[in-house]
Amino acid sequence: MKENTMRRLMLELALLSFWVIPGSAQTADEIISKYLKTIGGAEKIQAVNSLRRSGKFTGGGGFEAGVVQENKRPGLVRREFVMQGMTGITAYDGKKGWKIQPWGGKKDPESLGEEEMKVVLEDADFDGPLVNYRAKGNKVEFVGMEPVEGTDALKLKLTLANGDIRYYFMDTDYFVPIKIEIKRMVRGAEREYETSLGDYKEVAGWYLPFSIESGPKGDQDKGKITYDKIEANVPIDDNRFEKPAVPASPKSGK
Repeated sequence: MKENTMRRLMLELALLSFWVIPGSAQTADEIISKYLKTIGGAEKIQAVNSLRRSGKFTGGGGFEAGVVQENKRPGLVRREFVMQGMTGITAYDGKKGWKIQPWGGKKDPESLGEEEMKVVLEDADFDGPLVNYRAKGNKVEFVGMEPVEGTDALKLKLTLANGDIRYYFMDTDYFVPIKIEIKRMVRGAEREYETSLGDYKEVAGWYLPFSIESGPKGDQDKGKITYDKIEANVPIDDNRFEKPAVPASPKSGK
């Protein structure tokens, strides 16, 4: 009798520890597998060949601007930032990155600097760095639990192929990222940023965040992008991502 009681007690304690500490026995691959299942599965994701996100950027002091981001497989991206009737562009055509920053009278395209290229290459990753992470040269490890705004989250450490480090905080119910902390080298110094993700909605069978708030870690005045529309498999010509030719300067006549 005592032996049966002891066995039952040990079983109850084991089950209790399993539920109280979610993720304690999970591996990074198990968490990522659950994440992929939640957002629609690999087949649904691979069926999407292009995305066009459009919405609004809101910054400090009531500052607002229109934003459009276009992605096309395998790794093309174009971001537009519309402000005061002018459109700034940052793009990557699969080989080269370029930008147009019309503020201050600049109109011609320029090549991206080293740090800007790092950012645009991350944006060009169509599926995100957790999907097929090994094939991309990334490394992922589960490093435990950590609260996000009072709620426990599963914490993954992602080391990108370029050496930058991200920490993904995954919701324990749906296994989607709710926060990302980023460590990046900028001009020889390490900088820390954080991004909060929310308002996940279904787009062609793929659940994507429609709300993204980001800025330096600890900064209370972060910028926020709210997408009102994300379209899948829209036709986007490759030349949208290519650097425009700079008009030749007119020769001075005599």
